[in-house]
Amino acid sequence: MIKTDILIIGAGPTGLFMVFEAGLLKMRCHIIDALPQPGGQLAELYPKKPIFDIPGFPSIMAGELVDNLMEQIKQFEPGFTLNEVAETIEKLEDGTFIVTGSRGTKHHAKAVAIAGGLGSFEPRKPELENLEKFEENGVEYFIRDPELFRDKKVVIAGGGDSALDWSIFLTDVASEVTLVHRRNEFRGALDSVEKLRELKNLGKVNLITPAEVTELHGESTLTALTIEHEGEKQFIETDFFVPLFGLSPKLGPIANWGLEIEKNAIKVNNSLDYQTNISGIYAVGDINTYPGKLKLILCGFHEATLACQSIYQRLNPGKKFILKYTTVSGVDGFDGSRKEAEKAVVKTID
Repeated sequence: MIKTDILIIGAGPTGLFMVFEAGLLKMRCHIIDALPQPGGQLAELYPKKPIFDIPGFPSIMAGELVDNLMEQIKQFEPGFTLNEVAETIEKLEDGTFIVTGSRGTKHHAKAVAIAGGLGSFEPRKPELENLEKFEENGVEYFIRDPELFRDKKVVIAGGGDSALDWSIFLTDVASEVTLVHRRNEFRGALDSVEKLRELKNLGKVNLITPAEVTELHGESTLTALTIEHEGEKQFIETDFFVPLFGLSPKLGPIANWGLEIEKNAIKVNNSLDYQTNISGIYAVGDINTYPGKLKLILCGFHEATLACQSIYQRLNPGKKFILKYTTVSGVDGFDGSRKEAEKAVVKTID
């Protein structure tokens, strides 16, 4: 039996940052994740993808962000149960929880925080006749290592942030980049759309809209594809086809825990602490939903911070929390008590 203050389900960026916030309040954390390594989607799907909306970093690779978060929480010595799915949960009479993993590992926690990102997921695939034939033989649903496309011809399909970002990034890697989207308008960030159009004007990317990939060609590997554009068919030679139509999320066993679910996400009370309908179970990051929800990593950081404040009060009833800044108190002496806060101030003055 693994005992901890907070069991965090999901080792993505939000779950990892929650360890840091909990550590500042002297709460111990253990993380369980279905993947074999920490980092969630950032590590598994696109470690080499640049991220642009992390405060203080104009751009940072997804894998580098994971490494930084792991370094940040190392001082608090969290535990990890990896390559195991959180399957069942039992709330005991004292308000604590027993969470059992798919391999039988039992975790006893005073509070549970679900930070599972999109949950389990699979790529949304285009309806093409011989798609499976070329999977991993020219058709890729994720870009884990951009070097795979070095000096190759690449056709990307999609209109969201991933399609835009990778089209921009690969212009410095691939010999030829073509982006195909079925509409003239894009769902991604306006800045990315403007960058893409600039690259198109410079001849660094081929932009075909409104259009759709309708056929794949080749023997054992992909060699070309057909694009239907404004009623006409266009034959394009390519080495890779990367359809980026998003992910189909699934909550998995968590969906059977009695939590209030809306559109495959967990409803939480965002006016207070991101707690679910079950007292003591919180949901933070992309896996939760509430009015005005934004699925951004920095929003997950904010939610994890407030959830930790609530869990502190749950574990320390009647103990008044005094908010302090790490710029004043540092990390080692950070605690929620008034006595410790006064000590920190005295030490700083001395």
